[in-house]
Parts: sequence; structure tokens; C-alpha cells
Amino acid sequence: MDKLWLKSYPKGVPAEIDYTQYRSLVHLLEEAFQKYANRNAYVCMGKFMTYKEVDVLSRKLGAWLQSRGLEKGARVAIMMPNVLQYPVAMAAILRAGYSVVNVNPLYTPRELEHQLIDSGSEAIIILENFATTLEQVIDRTQVKHVVVASMGEMLGGAKGALVNFVVRNVKKMVPPFSLPNAIRFKKALAQGSGMELKPVELGHNDVAFLQYTGGTTGVSKGATLTHRNIIANILQVEAWGQPSLEKEPKVDVVNIVCALPLYHIFALTACCLYGNRLGAMNILIPNPRDIGGFIKELAKYKFHVFPAVNTLYNGLVNHPEFSKLDFSELKVSNGGGMAVQQAVNDKWAKVTGNLISEGYGLSETSPVATSNPADRTVFSGTIGLPVPSTDIAILDDDGKPVPLGQAGEIAIRGPQVMAGYWNRPDETAKVMTPDGFFKSGDVGIMNEEGFIKIVDRKKDMILVSGFNVYPNEIEAVVAMHPGVLECACIGVPDENSGEAVKLFVVRKDPSLTAEQLMDYCKEQFTAYKKPKYIEFREDLPKTNVGKILRRELRDEKKAA
Repeated sequence: MDKLWLKSYPKGVPAEIDYTQYRSLVHLLEEAFQKYANRNAYVCMGKFMTYKEVDVLSRKLGAWLQSRGLEKGARVAIMMPNVLQYPVAMAAILRAGYSVVNVNPLYTPRELEHQLIDSGSEAIIILENFATTLEQVIDRTQVKHVVVASMGEMLGGAKGALVNFVVRNVKKMVPPFSLPNAIRFKKALAQGSGMELKPVELGHNDVAFLQYTGGTTGVSKGATLTHRNIIANILQVEAWGQPSLEKEPKVDVVNIVCALPLYHIFALTACCLYGNRLGAMNILIPNPRDIGGFIKELAKYKFHVFPAVNTLYNGLVNHPEFSKLDFSELKVSNGGGMAVQQAVNDKWAKVTGNLISEGYGLSETSPVATSNPADRTVFSGTIGLPVPSTDIAILDDDGKPVPLGQAGEIAIRGPQVMAGYWNRPDETAKVMTPDGFFKSGDVGIMNEEGFIKIVDRKKDMILVSGFNVYPNEIEAVVAMHPGVLECACIGVPDENSGEAVKLFVVRKDPSLTAEQLMDYCKEQFTAYKKPKYIEFREDLPKTNVGKILRRELRDEKKAA
């Protein structure tokens, strides 16, 4: 195919990456452990952990896991927020020859049960705060081995004891639980220290992660991500980001803000694993929803790479303390997971001096498929260009490419595209074309320079009197209103036009009225795009990554 986007590549970014330089993801990780042994790999709640420490601890835990009799390829779940145990557990599972099943710690028992049964997980490493959820479902799963971690145990000494006391007894964040056969994280490490981690031969086609989709489009499915998929995406992210990191002032060690949850594919690849490749330090933020506490933590460090979603950027720039931070070494702000709104980008750029570089990807693509070049000087409103070794096609409903400039489904082909959905050949067949493209379900347009603009999710499109209305467009414009903090829109049934646009708004200015906002919309939109209904809310439903859930808003309306 004609890769017309290559002519728009920034200087120094290659057209292709070579993922064969690593035999497996374990090869990449162990190279980092040796090469950067004395560097800090992570910091969390003031506790630093070097690459050598991650190496030693993950070797112990990996040996302990192997001693349980799990066979190569067994699935081991991790159910933790951004704490130091996460990277240790992840490396241990991979080095022992197993596959990581990332689990959202805030899952309900029903959601957890589904994921453990669907993945066939035989072991789980879980923070004690969430152990009561596991207790309710474990007897109906294949899980036989449970490792329970605590917030303070990796902090050591009096500080660790104090953190555990506060979490357990003051904040009451650890509900009582009973898991009789569980072992404590520290005890598993102690037992593993007397064991040998047996090397396991792993290749590109072995499964590294089962990354469950957020469930925003239906039943949660496991995207099967192989060692090749993840290696390729790490190298793609590195190749795309290198020009940014070379900007003045140059730094010896890159610090990455890891506020997005590591169980989510965005942070997993763009923070944790990319950081390992660079020898960077990840600043782990266990609870980014505490914006004040997050900002206090950021004040302790210089930071250079800042991945986030639109809602997190928005929350930060609207906090009075955020502008007091030192942004002198911030080189790139990566936006993904949802559309970056120009109003948020403009505020971010004004405060930090750094534009948000929007990209695009999915769990099924490990995740990065496209990104904006870091040398942009204006907000593009696009998701950028395909990253190296990636093909993007825009397809019609029959799976055929549409003419340039027309809307169609974004389809992605490259070494980062999943092997398929775990044990779901029927679902895999629905999204993969015969020539290897993954159909994203997102509607987009590619221009003559290769830049892609998302119009919307296919199923989020609103049909008003035969005209297509795309929620992203409405939300982006409404978000520019100075009285609006956040917004979302959906289609609701209308006897005259089939569907009508309903807008949900969280006010920044408490005095903002529906009439004022309707007048603003009349100025901004042609008649069929104007919201017919406006509802003010205190907040909007979101995933734990911060993506606004239009589906929940639609379901509310159906129930009503």
C-alpha cells in the first residue's frame, strides 16, 4: 500500500523498527536490569527501587511461582494499583515463563469472576485492599495460588508500618477477608530466595499479556498480546519519541510520570515497559484521583514524559497548585485513551509550555498505532500519523478502502496487532480482515499528508433526521465554553427526528444556565447538531483510566 504518511515523518524517525533484535520481552527486560543496574527504575511514596532490585526481587518471586508447579504459559493475574510490587510481579511472571493477566483492582466480584474464569488464571498477586473481592469468587475459579501484598511492605521499616497502620486502621481501606491458602508477598519473596529461577525458552509467539478490553463496547474480552506485539510497540514508541527526548535541555535519565494505572495497556507500554527500554525512572502514582496529593508528589521531581488522558490533564490544569510546578524539563505530554479537547490542550500548553501530543491505540494494538509528531507548534485535532512499521487503512462497510478524505472505519496492521481474542475465534474473525488488518470500530478520515482524524465510534454516532452527528465534535466545542468543566453527549430517541442530541455537563462556573449554553451552541452548530436537551451533573461516569462512559449515560436513559 502507498504509505503516504511517511513524507510527514519528523526527521530521525525510521519507517520501520526491528523487533527481532530481542528474542522475547524477557530478553528486553533482563538487558535493562543489567545495563541500568544502579539506576532508579521506580519511585513510589518516596521509596526508590533500582533496576538491580527489580532484577533480584523478580527472580525470587519468579522462582517461587515456578515452585508451585505451574506449567509454561500458565496465566497469573495481577490485581494492584501503581505500587512497587506491580513491576516486580510483572517481571517475575514473565521470567518464570507465564502470561500476565492484568486485572482492574476496582472490579466488582462479578467482573473479577468473569476475567479469572475466562483467562483460566491459576494464580493471582493481589493488594490486600481488594482481597475481599477475590474471597467472594475464588471457589468458582481455577485460582489455586494467592499472593497478598500490602501498601507499606515495600517501603520498609517504620514508614512501611505506619502506612499499613493508616491504610488498615485509620482509612479502613482493607475490608476483612479470609483466603486460608494465601501467602504474603514478602514471605513468597523470602521462600523464593532459597530457590533457583529456571530459565524458560520464550519466543515471539508466546503470550506475554492477556489484556482485557475495558468492556465499554460489550463483554470484556482478552486481547492476546504476544512477546512480539509488546516488543514491537516498545520500539515503535521509542522511535517516535526519540526526537522529543533529544530536545534541549538534554537529560541523562528520563523521568516518566506514571499516573495512569499499570494494569491498563497505555501505562503498561508507554510508561513501564518503554521506561525499561530507556533506563528511565517511573514515578508511580497510586491514586491520581487525589489531584492535590498527586501535585505534591510531582513537586519532588523533575519530569520529562507525561502520559495522561484528557480528563486527567483537565483536572490538573484546573487545580490552583498545579501551575506552581517546575515544567522546565518537560519534553513530551502524550495524550490517549480518549479524544484530547483543544480547550484542555490550550490550558495545558499555557501552564506547561508543552502541547499535548495526541496519539491513538487500543488494547488490541499494544496499544500505540498512531501519534502526532512532537515538533508540532499548533494543536492539530488529529490522532497523528501511523507509527513505524504500521499500516492504516480507512475502510467502508464492505471492508474496502474509501477515497482519501472520506470517512470510514480505521483499520490497523502491524507487528503490535494482537494475535486475537483469547479463546474467542468468532470474535477475532469479526475484527480481523483476511490481509491482517484489525478493524478498530472507530470512524476516521485520513488527509493527503497521512494525518488521521477520528470522527467517532461507529456505535456512538447519532442519527438526526438522516444526518450523522458525532459526539466528539459536540463535546470538543462545548468544552471550549469557559463555564464548562466536562461534558458528554449521547443520542436519545425523538419522535420527530429519530434521535436527538442530549448533552450532559459538569459546570466550572456554578452560575452557568442551560439557556446560556444553548445560546452558545446555536452559535457553534448547524441546526441538526444542536443539543435538544441539556442536563447538569456533579460528575460523569468514567472508567478507572478516566475515559467518559457514554454507554452508561445511554443505559440510564433506557432504564428511565
